Amino acid sequence: MNLHEYQSKRIFAQHGIPVPSGEVADTPTEVRDIAVRLGGPVVVKSQVLVGGRGKAGGIKLAKTPSEAEQRADEILGMTIKGLTVKRVLVDPAADIRKEIYLGAVLDRASRRVVLMASSEGGVDIEEVAATMPDKIVKVAAHPFLGLKPHLARTLADGIGLPKEHTAAFIKIAQGLYQTFLDTDASLAEINPLVITGDGKLMALDGKIAVDDNALYRHPELVELRDPDEEDASEREAHRHGLSYIHLDGEIGCMVNGAGLAMATMDIVKLYGGEPANFLDIGGGAQADKVAAALRIILSDRRVKAVLINIFGGITRCDEVARGVLEAISTLDVQVPFVVRLVGTNEEEGRRILAEANLITATSLADAAEKAVAAAKGELK
Repeated sequence: MNLHEYQSKRIFAQHGIPVPSGEVADTPTEVRDIAVRLGGPVVVKSQVLVGGRGKAGGIKLAKTPSEAEQRADEILGMTIKGLTVKRVLVDPAADIRKEIYLGAVLDRASRRVVLMASSEGGVDIEEVAATMPDKIVKVAAHPFLGLKPHLARTLADGIGLPKEHTAAFIKIAQGLYQTFLDTDASLAEINPLVITGDGKLMALDGKIAVDDNALYRHPELVELRDPDEEDASEREAHRHGLSYIHLDGEIGCMVNGAGLAMATMDIVKLYGGEPANFLDIGGGAQADKVAAALRIILSDRRVKAVLINIFGGITRCDEVARGVLEAISTLDVQVPFVVRLVGTNEEEGRRILAEANLITATSLADAAEKAVAAAKGELK
């Protein structure tokens, strides 16, 4: 779950990281009032969960309250990468002398939280990694001792930070690390962390991505979820306890098990198709859950065929078959289904599907080949 910039920066502030004293607004009039209270030039920043807001015109400087109101009127309601801007953050304009990147991520290879810093702040860290990898300095926090001062100092020295800012940088790096731990994040980053004209360090932008699997421990973070920023089908899948990611292909996939789902997507591409989604219905899925999964898949108008690949261990193949037929009976199905069932009660499951005249397959390769052909209209 991604948090908005203003939400992330509020959490940063709770961990001792200096942030601008900005406020959030939903209307141009509110923006004007905030600019009056701040008493100087402001930056009006769109709050949508995508990158590239500045390039899209979603971040604008205003010198007066009237200009801030005008800029907010331009930004509110605009669409950035498919998302409509419904609120803006109004921050005091900063006198920026230097931009730095600072981030914390989980390095699965070392099984540690890694802090990354770069002297090239204000741009995507992926771009820096691709074009100037030597500009990124990394240190791994100790799993028991955390981010000790000497590790943070290594980052500061590695990016050539002036010595007079080292102490403040260490506190910010340790605050970011603690933020990462306290929110069960998969990513926490400040981009940019700036040196201002009066010689202070300040986090002008922030991002926190929370591990969905840890949200049960953080009801206060769950309340920050913005449903308007989520894909409607992914939101519906979450409600039914399904692991679903919407993609851009034409072959809907329903599989039990994350590994099998990934393999199914790979083999669909091998045979010339494009998966429309990742969908893991999990083990022990009953007919109602299967029906819900298919309703979500079929709500995507780009889907031209559905591939169902079930390995029946905990999940019973006959239950899946009944769920498929239940979904078909309640929906206006206009696309062909290809089903591969292997495992517990597979004979019964195949019999149920055969009686309904659905396309069946004996192997994953056979299923993928038939699904791709069906999507092209070459198989009925």
